[in-house]
Amino acid sequence: MNFIKPIATGNTAEIFLCENTIIKLFKDYLPETESSYEATKQKIAYELGLPVPKILDVMKVNGKQAIIMEYIRGKTLGEQFLENRDQGKYFIELSIDMQRRIHCLKVENLEPMASKLRRQIESVHRLDERQKFMLLQKLDSFSFENRLCHGDFHLFNLVESDDNVTVLDWVDASSGDIRADVCRSYLLYKQFSEDLAEMYISIYCEKSGLAKDEIVEWEPILAAARLAERVESEVENQLVNSVNHYYPLNKS
Repeated sequence: MNFIKPIATGNTAEIFLCENTIIKLFKDYLPETESSYEATKQKIAYELGLPVPKILDVMKVNGKQAIIMEYIRGKTLGEQFLENRDQGKYFIELSIDMQRRIHCLKVENLEPMASKLRRQIESVHRLDERQKFMLLQKLDSFSFENRLCHGDFHLFNLVESDDNVTVLDWVDASSGDIRADVCRSYLLYKQFSEDLAEMYISIYCEKSGLAKDEIVEWEPILAAARLAERVESEVENQLVNSVNHYYPLNKS
């Protein structure tokens, strides 16, 4: 297949629109199981009745791993927010209604969030062993129901079309604590705008009855886990500072 220009590019893949379908081409550094791993998660969300693009095929395209999926016409809520910043509260509320719908679902056939976070924290090089030990102790102290968590929930992963909202990008989905999922979104928004982040967490708490303190309690764990991802150096430094705020680096 010949592709001209991706419609989106991320850390792990490029997205192309081809004959009214989406082709997600994965980068070469990823393991050979990456496409099937992500597709399986998206299929689970789809089968649970959530508004998710239907997976059409998992195959090799031009020698690269690829997922072929349904194309959802429309703009992301993030694009609409950038065009209409004065309507930020509306877009955040719309997104939270969908996130809470996801969080209502119990799921057992996804990777446990705790296992995923443990693996990520153990792999981070910017933290010392004492910090990792304390973070993992904190992780083990939480008890919760296994709920469906998207893992990368923000305005740019939500497409609005014909008054419906579709949720994209399920690669980070897991079965775990909804407070951690909210904290992950909060951290992502903080990197973009403190005001937007505070609006998001305030509205989520108001709608759900959760307290902000029980959400941000997850912050050092989520910040540490995000260090395992490919992030810009500025973001990496912010995440390290966030972990150090709770668990200072041992300089002895």
